Amino acid sequence: MNARWFCGSILLCGLMSIGCNHTGKPGANEEAVRPEQVTDFNKLFAQNCAGCHGADGTHGPAMPLGNPEYQAIVDEGTLTAAISTGVEGTLMPAFAKSSGGMLTDDQVFALVDGMRSHWYKADLLKGLDVPPYNSDKKGDVAHGQQVFTAHCASCHTTGVQQRNAKPSSITDGSYLALMGDQSLRAIIIAGRPDIGHPDWRGVPGGPLTDQDVTDVVAWIGSQRQKTPGQPYPSGR
Repeated sequence: MNARWFCGSILLCGLMSIGCNHTGKPGANEEAVRPEQVTDFNKLFAQNCAGCHGADGTHGPAMPLGNPEYQAIVDEGTLTAAISTGVEGTLMPAFAKSSGGMLTDDQVFALVDGMRSHWYKADLLKGLDVPPYNSDKKGDVAHGQQVFTAHCASCHTTGVQQRNAKPSSITDGSYLALMGDQSLRAIIIAGRPDIGHPDWRGVPGGPLTDQDVTDVVAWIGSQRQKTPGQPYPSGR
């Protein structure tokens, strides 16, 4: 017998025994699901959203999607658009393949459906005079500063944020570079219960009206810098 043929046969048999089971069929645990076939909400959220929005939709650096009040003021079309094409003026990227992301339309819909089934409560704000998620009112910057002073300044400072300083500065350039006006509006209305931030009703001297919210967002937005992060704080 040719020695080279014999050695090659032994190697081939070894590789076959490692790669397949005795029946020649893949085992139950050997099937791999392609990334675009994953439609389980928990998996999709953990892989694509939890890093910024928190493992359960809260306690993340970005918008708390798990806040029922936020889910009550935002509609499914807005959520779908945000996931698909991203949010201008923030670090929220586009996730849909049609916009350069990695998710199919079915996966985007699975995320939206999952958020609604987990965190949306239909009658949560029923009968309340809630400022709308979007507003066509024009913001009054001067009045917005007055609203901030009266309702927000007890918790939020202004100016450049010093390292480890508390309370946080709402007008710090680096912070505003990451927060669009719509995100600011949503937080003012729905609050951030995960970090103790009240909603539009719970602020000192509240509740805030639609015009109040519009004006304070206009004032905060007017504090944005062309070169956020400069100059650097002197505190260490």
